[in-house]
Amino acid sequence: MAEQKNQRPVPKANRFVDTETFWQGTKAGELWLQYCPDTKQFQHYPRPLSIYTGKRNLEWRQVAGTGVIYACTIVRVPGPGMEGRLPLSVVSVELDEGVRILGNVMNMEPDKVAIGQRVELAWDAIDAETAYPAFNVVEA
Repeated sequence: MAEQKNQRPVPKANRFVDTETFWQGTKAGELWLQYCPDTKQFQHYPRPLSIYTGKRNLEWRQVAGTGVIYACTIVRVPGPGMEGRLPLSVVSVELDEGVRILGNVMNMEPDKVAIGQRVELAWDAIDAETAYPAFNVVEA
């Protein structure tokens, strides 16, 4: 039997949407989202067009990364090499800017994470150069 690798995927460039600003922000510990200046609304996940106007008039803006847990689930995957990584609490967070983003909760046992809890931005390191947005609960 072939040895199972325990590597988490590193993001790849998207050929349809320029996500370079988002990933450069993660390297700096900053969360950047697309913004439609015509409607004064953020959108996430990144797209080539505004979901509000259908135009390419989009810009990137830094956001605080604070919000409220909208939905949550616990991910349990049995298998070798996953000790210390699982279970994970995966949440959909309604950011204060009005968009939802997925991430892990880093500072709380999965069974204690609940809808409605306030969260702030944290980072889940994939390797020495890459991190995904994640969250810490700030009020239980």
